[in-house]
Amino acid sequence: MKILILFAHPAFERSRVHARLLKAVRTLPGITLRDLYEEYPDFDVLPGQEQPILEKHDLIIFQHPFYWYSGPALLKQWMDLVLEHGWAYGKDGVALQGKYLMQVISTGGNAQAYTAEGHHGHAVHDFLLPYRQSALLCHMHYLPPYIVPGSAHIADEDLARYADGFVQLLQGLSNNSIDLKMLMRQPEANMLTGLPGLLPAPPR
Repeated sequence: MKILILFAHPAFERSRVHARLLKAVRTLPGITLRDLYEEYPDFDVLPGQEQPILEKHDLIIFQHPFYWYSGPALLKQWMDLVLEHGWAYGKDGVALQGKYLMQVISTGGNAQAYTAEGHHGHAVHDFLLPYRQSALLCHMHYLPPYIVPGSAHIADEDLARYADGFVQLLQGLSNNSIDLKMLMRQPEANMLTGLPGLLPAPPR
């Protein structure tokens, strides 16, 4: 499986969590990494440049901090322009059919904050509905997210464990040693690495 990571972070120079995750996977074989804010600092996303890259990969990963219950603005801009009608969806839009979409997310809040009783009142799973539905519209399979919770105060040793788990996950996906049907039944990809994430999503 060929994996494309589309990384979107408007303040990467201040990101301890994502800097550590990317450092861990930059040299992995079979992984293509694109920093969207580096590629498009003016937000002038080029569909003709992005679409051929997507066509060459089997798994597309959106890696980003969880901003306002969604992704950073450039990621939305990328989706608006690249996932065109007639290419990604619609009658003749089958370019992404059968591919996989996944997210790698950091949240400032801890697990308790993303519960019905917590500060945000919902599980992260609930806020990801637009991404899940976008994958469905584009005839893609949505894989559960890999989440690093509590990034505002995460200890160095815990961050190292999440980085190692990310490597383990990508290697398993790349060499097809992970059962994708089993993975799709999990609320979070964290469960495959033995790392805690957030609380399980409500039954579907």
